[in-house]
Amino acid sequence: RWVRQHEYVEKLNMHSILSVSAGQEQLLTELLVTHAKIPVLIGELISVEIWKHKIFPVLCRLQDFKPRTTFPIYLVLHHEASIINLLETVFFHKEICESAEDSVLDLIDYCHRKLTLLAAGGTKAPPAAPVPPQELQEQAEVMEFGISLKALSVLRFITDQVDSLPLSALTRMLNTHNLPCLLVELVEHCPWSCWEAGKLRKFENGTWHMVPPEDQVKMTKLDGQVWLALLNLLLSPECQRKYCFDGFNKSQLLKLRAFLTDVLIDQLPNLGEMQKFLSYLAVTEPAPPKKELILEQVPVIRDHILQKNSGKWEAIAKHQVKHTFSPTEEELKLQAHRWAQTYSLDVMEVLTWAFSTLGPKKLRCRVCGAEAAKHCSRCRSEWYCSRACQIQHWQKHKPACNLIA
Repeated sequence: RWVRQHEYVEKLNMHSILSVSAGQEQLLTELLVTHAKIPVLIGELISVEIWKHKIFPVLCRLQDFKPRTTFPIYLVLHHEASIINLLETVFFHKEICESAEDSVLDLIDYCHRKLTLLAAGGTKAPPAAPVPPQELQEQAEVMEFGISLKALSVLRFITDQVDSLPLSALTRMLNTHNLPCLLVELVEHCPWSCWEAGKLRKFENGTWHMVPPEDQVKMTKLDGQVWLALLNLLLSPECQRKYCFDGFNKSQLLKLRAFLTDVLIDQLPNLGEMQKFLSYLAVTEPAPPKKELILEQVPVIRDHILQKNSGKWEAIAKHQVKHTFSPTEEELKLQAHRWAQTYSLDVMEVLTWAFSTLGPKKLRCRVCGAEAAKHCSRCRSEWYCSRACQIQHWQKHKPACNLIA
């Protein structure tokens, strides 16, 4: 059953990439919203994260675990990457973010855990004792870095919709996790770039590559995601009202002024507003946030799974070794055949056609919700009913449009 579910997720993930390339992702997002699948995907994402941290290390320590092939375990590790990639693709849309409902709190916590590892340089899994499936541990380390970068993009899309989120979401981002200071750490340390033998390397589009001298000051998409998230969290009046600008937070935020050069602001003009805000912050003492008596929602998915399975991790690992990760030769052949079909281009063509013929076909205006017939000619990702609505939305859409285009 789980393997079949992973196949569906993988097909959705591949289809989402094809849809975005063709400018037709609206059909997929409407189906995910209509069938309430976003909370399901978030729950599955957190389940696999827990499996990776609680079950996978136990599997690697089992002395009698000598699998004929490590492919079934790799599928579980890859499952997390597939889900976060799918969420990154669709969370750009406001209706997707809203459809997450209360589970967005769990997703915020998930992104915070990933970004904390990223800022600390600890995206690699802790080393375990030498064991037979050593290559799996290495693959898990490599995937963890890419997953954390995807989580950064998802978090930025969440901050785009702070006005539409549950009341506790903003409090959780600003006060529980202090995301502005965490994002400052990412700006400072920039884990997706490094110097090697006097040459700058940056991680873009899934690979590390050398950056020529003339492009070294060019903002990458990952840099843009961090700055856009900071803009959303610091310049929103509601965020400014709720955030505690105490001595520590203020000193951390003021570090950003050193990075706001003319070259950077030319690439993302909205950062000029950030520069003005920081200059004002440096010479004033903002009033502390008002203490309000509220009933705060808390994330429940991760805590529920941990409590339900507390003390059972080793037993679960041994059960999975016996019934899941030790397939017979015939079962391996069947799995290989199914995955060959999953990644078949013919299957993807059928899937793309199926999505194009299902669900509501009317695209809606990003501003007023009326039927839309025009889209942004630069990024092709936003739809409008008229030129007036497009102009009205331009200032908000412009930063994202510059990055995507």
